[in-house]
Amino acid sequence: MYSEKVMDHFSNPRNVGEIENASGVGTVGNAKCGDIMRMYLDIDEDGVIKDCKFKTFGCGAAVATSSMATELVRGKTVQEALQVTNKAVMEALDGLPPVKVHCSLLAEEAIHAALWDYAEKNHIVIDGLEKPKSDIHEEEEDEEY
Repeated sequence: MYSEKVMDHFSNPRNVGEIENASGVGTVGNAKCGDIMRMYLDIDEDGVIKDCKFKTFGCGAAVATSSMATELVRGKTVQEALQVTNKAVMEALDGLPPVKVHCSLLAEEAIHAALWDYAEKNHIVIDGLEKPKSDIHEEEEDEEY
């Protein structure tokens, strides 16, 4: 059902925790399944993500997608991080079952929410960044439960 990479990131998640005085913090959730993801970004003066951590309450796929998302954005510029999509997270994990696609959507939205918080704190506009949703609804998925 799950790929080896999903199982690895669930069993050995990377970058778990909080960043004190983070540049940006984003929290998103899915009310229907109960998953909640919080992403912390430490962004330097050049707009590069030096560190990224997460805390997730949810299923194994939610933990795995959070872990992979942090790996995908670390070392990237703010603009590059904005381009990390749920599809990129799923591909990096060698896929997810259809009923777990929402976890990758949460990971993408958590990145956007943390970038939004960073932009708000620094009074800047990040081209292409829209105000994130705090609750990811099922109708946004390809498959429903």
